Amino acid sequence: MSSKVYFDQIAQQWDQMQQSFFSDTVREKALVTAGVRAGQVAADIGAGNGFITAGLLGRGLKVIAVDQSEAMLAEMGRKFGETAEVDYRRGDAEALPLADTEVDYAFANMYLHHVESPGEAIKEMVRALKPGGKLVITDLDEHTHEFLRQEQYDRWLGFKRLEIRDWFIAAGLKNVAVVDSEEKCCGTSCCGGEKATISIFVASGEK
Repeated sequence: MSSKVYFDQIAQQWDQMQQSFFSDTVREKALVTAGVRAGQVAADIGAGNGFITAGLLGRGLKVIAVDQSEAMLAEMGRKFGETAEVDYRRGDAEALPLADTEVDYAFANMYLHHVESPGEAIKEMVRALKPGGKLVITDLDEHTHEFLRQEQYDRWLGFKRLEIRDWFIAAGLKNVAVVDSEEKCCGTSCCGGEKATISIFVASGEK
């Protein structure tokens, strides 16, 4: 099963599932790291249930919410409604439905470990940033919990922080930082009860 099919299937349950995985503090740290300002435009890449989008709207930004799952975008539409503040777009990591230099910020929360080519996905997000725009990614540190690949269709078992830093620099970003969010992602296998507690990093850079 692909990650798209998986997220299509669990879209209606994702709100409840996500709350058990990690706290809202992850979102707050991402937004503070970016230094978001009201009136600007942000892309929420791999938007899912709108976890990041909700925080951006609360700070007065306009959001372009991108996800490969039509079902997830439909759930977001039910949550936030048809509003000028959110533009829902279906798209894939390798070809985001964003124009060059369209957004002031790009966010990707728990997205990178689902894409086939993380380095290329980062370049695509950077392409959409305006000069001076900021990319912030929150994701999992490298781990060994294979059940996440089997049950949640993760392509990558997290990442080395140095690897993330190198990808950001290769994409042309400056002032790159990859730091500990001091938050954990927690999950339990449905087969055998294996538990995972994985640290979450916050990576940021400026175009």
